[in-house]
Amino acid sequence: MTEYWPWWAGAAGLALTTINYAVTTDRSFGVSGAWDRVLHWRAERRVERVNAQFADERVLTEALVAATADQFGAGSAAPALHLDTRTPGQDARPPAAASSSLARLLPAPLVSQVALLLAVFVGGWVAAVTTGRFQLRLDMGDAFGQIVTDKPIAMIGTLFVGGVLVGFGTRLAGGCSSGHGLNGCGRLQPVSIVATAVFFGTGVLVSFLLWKVI
Repeated sequence: MTEYWPWWAGAAGLALTTINYAVTTDRSFGVSGAWDRVLHWRAERRVERVNAQFADERVLTEALVAATADQFGAGSAAPALHLDTRTPGQDARPPAAASSSLARLLPAPLVSQVALLLAVFVGGWVAAVTTGRFQLRLDMGDAFGQIVTDKPIAMIGTLFVGGVLVGFGTRLAGGCSSGHGLNGCGRLQPVSIVATAVFFGTGVLVSFLLWKVI
């Protein structure tokens, strides 16, 4: 018989993971969003390079002034060039450091998304090895075979279709169980509460149909 952690230990672990990621990256985390960004890493790296050019508010302001002058003429941008928004005692030129207000609006660094996915994989592997349950296999186990199908080809087809549906639902809902369930519900976001209720409720309903009806 498989022994699992008590529910409170699992809940504490998920809470600590969520809080730690939010504190270290100043972002909410989601596995599906991280996976999407890693798959499109070339485009994400280009976006990061562009964002890095405007991480400093002074550089961003100068770029906006230049764009205004280019679009409407130099005269329209002249007042902006001489506008002094400093508070008394503030230096004439602020340090060229990334603004925290702007940084929070940018996506999490791509390297943090890679680290998140690796941590999920490595953590699962370590847990399986340390408990002596690590085993390479090409099926989903006896329970899956009893409930759905035990034919290898049918099993692969079922898992493929299920994976496509999960991916489609994740994109449609704008997040998965980690993004909506852990982060969104923790922040009391209405859309996340509704999304979490729908996909967990659907899971309970399907499990009931498979075990009790079919």
